[in-house]
Amino acid sequence: MKFQRLLSMMLLLQTRHRMTAAELADALGVSVRTVLRDVTTLADADVPVFAERGRYGGVVLLPGSQLDVSKLSPAEVDALKLLGLDHGQARQLGVDAPTRTAHRKLASRRPMADHSSLPLNELVVVDNTSWFSPEAHGVSVADLGRDLQAGRRLRILYRSSAEQGATWRTVDPYGLLAKAGRWYLVADINGVPRLYLLERIRSWESQPAGRCLRQGESLASVSRYLSTSLENRSGITVVATLAVDRLDLARRILGSRLTGNRPLDTGRVEITVVYDQMNAVRQLLQFGAHLRVTSPPEAQAVMRDAATATAALYQD
Repeated sequence: MKFQRLLSMMLLLQTRHRMTAAELADALGVSVRTVLRDVTTLADADVPVFAERGRYGGVVLLPGSQLDVSKLSPAEVDALKLLGLDHGQARQLGVDAPTRTAHRKLASRRPMADHSSLPLNELVVVDNTSWFSPEAHGVSVADLGRDLQAGRRLRILYRSSAEQGATWRTVDPYGLLAKAGRWYLVADINGVPRLYLLERIRSWESQPAGRCLRQGESLASVSRYLSTSLENRSGITVVATLAVDRLDLARRILGSRLTGNRPLDTGRVEITVVYDQMNAVRQLLQFGAHLRVTSPPEAQAVMRDAATATAALYQD
């Protein structure tokens, strides 16, 4: 509905004050032309919002303008309570107190006349913590978040998974990504987007120069691109047979690496799994005798050598 879209636009602008028409169109799921029409509608209703033309233009909401949350529908209030960080992530980011206050304010706005259904936020709990994973230790998410608000370049001491020690590198940060219970710094290095796991950042220094981001890109767009690229990257395709009663477990463990499965007549399924390097096939050892790699031969050799070495550990 147009009314709900206008409210959503004001909420976005109230948070960021300035966004390009393309960013708003992407966030709202409409065309740029629709965004510009909505801006005109808001301006005609005396909302202090306007569009600036030019290279550094965008849609701007004047500072100090506030959206009256009493105009939100019950469903929108429920949705706002469910969106965003869970309580643990809010605590890590140092915003747990304002989060609780905001929830109390939203609760006070819920109309009391309709008792026909329970509010959705009382039936859904958001917990982004990974199963069986201890709380990660590293730099303070709250401290890094405060430095990011200055909009400057960062010099980070970072150890990648392929390195023994950490090295310094200068990056242009977009912001922080909370995904699957872990925090990432999203940044460009020499114009190339990268994800930096906060657990591997040893230290950082805020630089005098302002960050230099690629035109038309935002934290949301770059995070989406990096996540999609990571999950869809091509590599080595491994074919194996698996006991059919382990297929659900394989889906849970392998995730998007599991690219297909075909039932066989022997109580097993043929699965295909994609890895970016051959040695990563060792992940399949956890299925034990329930799984047998059938191709390629190089993957069979990795599995055979790893299984032989493991068996040797338990020989008398």
